[in-house]
Amino acid sequence: MKRVKEKFFACSWFRRITVTSLLLLFKLLAVAQDGNAGINEANTKVRSYFASGTNLMYAVGAIVGLIGAVKVYQKWNSGDHDTGKVAAAWFGSCVFLVIVATVIRSFFGV
Repeated sequence: MKRVKEKFFACSWFRRITVTSLLLLFKLLAVAQDGNAGINEANTKVRSYFASGTNLMYAVGAIVGLIGAVKVYQKWNSGDHDTGKVAAAWFGSCVFLVIVATVIRSFFGV
């Protein structure tokens, strides 16, 4: 055992770094087996929550649409000149929420 240590410390820095990095790589590969199982489990859990999240985005879009409709109605009745701009902004935000939910669903194939 003493001879092995002497040989190890007598060799060049490059050899020591190479041997140490290979040992570290083997340790990481042994640990990575458990990491793959965890990543796969997280993937299935996130995919199971995705439908609920999409429905939540649709609900938020509906609520934002109702609030926007009330705000636009109030501006229209008060005679403000920027009613069209506000209506376009609120309508655009509702459409954006619905489109984002649909695009994410189709993009990730969930």
